[in-house]
Amino acid sequence: MLNYQPQISFNSSMQTDKSLQKYIEQHTQAEDEVLTELSRQTHLKVLRPRMLSEHVQGKILTMLSLMIKPMYILELGTYTGYSAICLAKGLLPEGILHTIDINDELEGFAAPFIEKAGFKEQIICHFGDALKIVPTFDLSFDLVFIDADKREYLAYYQLVFDKVKSGGFIIADNIFWDGNILNSPEKQDEYTRGILEFNTFVHNDIRVENVIFPIRDGLMVLRKK
Repeated sequence: MLNYQPQISFNSSMQTDKSLQKYIEQHTQAEDEVLTELSRQTHLKVLRPRMLSEHVQGKILTMLSLMIKPMYILELGTYTGYSAICLAKGLLPEGILHTIDINDELEGFAAPFIEKAGFKEQIICHFGDALKIVPTFDLSFDLVFIDADKREYLAYYQLVFDKVKSGGFIIADNIFWDGNILNSPEKQDEYTRGILEFNTFVHNDIRVENVIFPIRDGLMVLRKK
């Protein structure tokens, strides 16, 4: 058998990344108007807009949610509501998404966009410590999205696990943490260590199947057996 490897030449890896990213964006269904405006306003008015799920990742979250067809979704880390809106697009007609954020100053920002997107009755926002709020839910979730304090990822996972249905999914964002997961131990901060602890634990957890999607800062997708 011939070992054929296509030879592709680029001027630089940076140019490759930018070219491929542009191609991906051009060949992914466009954002709807509400999400485009939400993204614009987040960048204009909110600190750390990089925390926002962007166009392509948002479409991936929507596609996964549409595949799963969840009745109940739990999101840890609302920020300005972009990912909540994307995930809610896959809800069953009577489905509900509960989203939690520690920063109650964002409540007034996210709410109008959630309403404009048509999910005022399906997205319920909670503000406070997720570690205290999640135990109050008497629900079984089809899908959980973790995108909150990176230091607490493993604690979140352990907290929500029994609330996820068999065959349900957990998605965790930022599991590359800007590539810091590859740093030597002496260069790792507490956020990096939190992500590494989570990544290692779930990869060795025989109760789930897992795969890493190399999208933006990395998505870990897990299916509960």
